Amino acid sequence: MNIYVGNIAYSTTETEVRAVFESYGVVSSVKIIMDKFSGESRGFGFAEMPNDTEAKAAIEGLNGSELAGKALVVNEARPREERPSSGGRSGGFSGGRSGGFSGGRSGGFSGGRSGGSSGFQRGGRGGSSGGGGYDRGGGGGGDFKRRDRGDDYNR
Repeated sequence: MNIYVGNIAYSTTETEVRAVFESYGVVSSVKIIMDKFSGESRGFGFAEMPNDTEAKAAIEGLNGSELAGKALVVNEARPREERPSSGGRSGGFSGGRSGGFSGGRSGGFSGGRSGGSSGFQRGGRGGSSGGGGYDRGGGGGGDFKRRDRGDDYNR
């Protein structure tokens, strides 16, 4: 049986986890999941016990018990859920052009100008008419025009 072991102290080793589980029976493998970028423990792992009776006894005995100053969360591991493969990044911060303080094309505080009004403006796209001032957002579309001067200087 595959057993999930959570809330593992970052300093805990696989050998220490194995020793705790071996007091309940034969342990075929122990794996603490490591962060692929930093190489540090992610605070959880898995123990594999071939005998289901011993595995259930380990779950009962170890869930909530303390190891290295932290209360372990121990239960039967669920199968890993399939993640949709979109072929690219999805969710989280995309670094794209929408939302938040982007200084970019849409959403958030763009600092763009609208029409001939003065000052900074929140949200939306920058206006397409000229005028003085400083334009952080994109223009009205088409070719890029600099708007930090009073003229329509084409780049």
